[in-house]
Amino acid sequence: MSFDVTLPARGTTVRAVAGSAAPEGAVLLVPVAQGEDGVELPVTQLAPKGLLEALVAVGAKGTANEVTRVVVDGTLVIAYGLGDANDIDDEAVRRAVGAVTRTLNGVEKAAISAEFGVQPVVEGLLLGGYVYNGLKSTANTLDDDNTDAELPQTTEVTVVGADEKAFEQAVIVAESVNLARDLVNTPSNFLYPESYAAVMGEVASAAGLDIEVLDDKALEDQGFGGILSVGRGSARTPRLVHLTWAPSGATKKVALVGKGITFDTGGISLKPGSGMEDMISDMGGSAAQLGVIAAAARLELPVRIDAWLPLAENMPSGTATRPGDVITHYGGITSEVINTDAEGRLVLADAIARACEDNPDYLIETATLTGAQLVALGNRTSGVMGSDDLRDLIAETGRAVGEQAWAMPLLEEQEDELKSPIADIRNTHNARTGGMLFAGLYLSRFVPENVEWAHIDIAGPAWNGGGAWGYTPKRATGAPVRTILEALNRLAAK
Repeated sequence: MSFDVTLPARGTTVRAVAGSAAPEGAVLLVPVAQGEDGVELPVTQLAPKGLLEALVAVGAKGTANEVTRVVVDGTLVIAYGLGDANDIDDEAVRRAVGAVTRTLNGVEKAAISAEFGVQPVVEGLLLGGYVYNGLKSTANTLDDDNTDAELPQTTEVTVVGADEKAFEQAVIVAESVNLARDLVNTPSNFLYPESYAAVMGEVASAAGLDIEVLDDKALEDQGFGGILSVGRGSARTPRLVHLTWAPSGATKKVALVGKGITFDTGGISLKPGSGMEDMISDMGGSAAQLGVIAAAARLELPVRIDAWLPLAENMPSGTATRPGDVITHYGGITSEVINTDAEGRLVLADAIARACEDNPDYLIETATLTGAQLVALGNRTSGVMGSDDLRDLIAETGRAVGEQAWAMPLLEEQEDELKSPIADIRNTHNARTGGMLFAGLYLSRFVPENVEWAHIDIAGPAWNGGGAWGYTPKRATGAPVRTILEALNRLAAK
């Protein structure tokens, strides 16, 4: 089941099916590796006799992500390089399969074997094959001079020898990542708090989730001052969406929170104009958590999950929150707004405070929160803060699934910087140092001591502004859906 939601455009990817043999006439996708003496051919049922000699003849090396096409006895074989034969792991397989999948435009049917693992192969196919052309016309997509456009994927790939249950689970995970990508890629004139909440309702209906949507009046009545303050400058009013997966017999409760700023101008503290168009991605945390809870329901994870997703548009206007204003968060903590471009933590604080009212065992929150994350860790590595054990679990899990993450501290010396002369706390320290960590410290004020929590800053990893690589496409990446899903699996097993 892929999600049928109301969006102006959707991404496409290959269609993966499980099978016992390669279909007649299928292009064969075969792994190769780099050995001490040149290209090596791992044992695979799809390799035709004479393939190794053909690869050597054309100079194939087996290096990571190398793609080599040869014809053997009338059959097209596309060899994909896994890199060093001694260093092959799931991530090497995912990246190599993703790279070869991007070369399949025009191929009607292909086959790949599952010897290196069903999950990395399926994820490599469905994530690596993802193409999003948005609202481009067909003529522009087919224009050779239009370098940003790609042909939609129409290839059917048979995964030979895949265990059926493992195959279906991998498909569910990949579909949830691609749903998050579709949402983040959608322009903000189509995806704003009201329409976004409606899409969440469609996902909830399809996945069997309960849903509650608080509109601006309900937010006002219940005291969600952080969400309201951020949304106050926009003509499009904010929302708070509560999604629930409550399987019978669940003994653990997990709260998920994700930042849903559908567009971020910075508000009165206006961002520079250059690159502001990428701020459609500022709801990446909420998109990821929507994908996570939908996948958890489809996978029937034995954990109760409540997702609290605050949605707002941060705009400058005569009604917008000003620097120097004091707001009251849900639960009563007051905050001096020093910079209106530090808005994500304001909406997250409200959602975290409300989520913790239900006494979850764990709280996992993610957000495209700070430019300081990119300065500290680059474009591809998330910063993880929070309770030591859960923080470390999330960081290790991210690295295990190929969504790089690193545990970061909350700094004692920033405690004084958090203080405000006119409120309980202030939303930024307006300094060049430790901005990612200050944001984590701010959020920690809304988490009670009895709740283990983790904050994942994905400002860089959620958006790929460069070219596609491995199984990561241009623009939205869908991070950290797979990290959080695997963390939920590990927490369920504790």
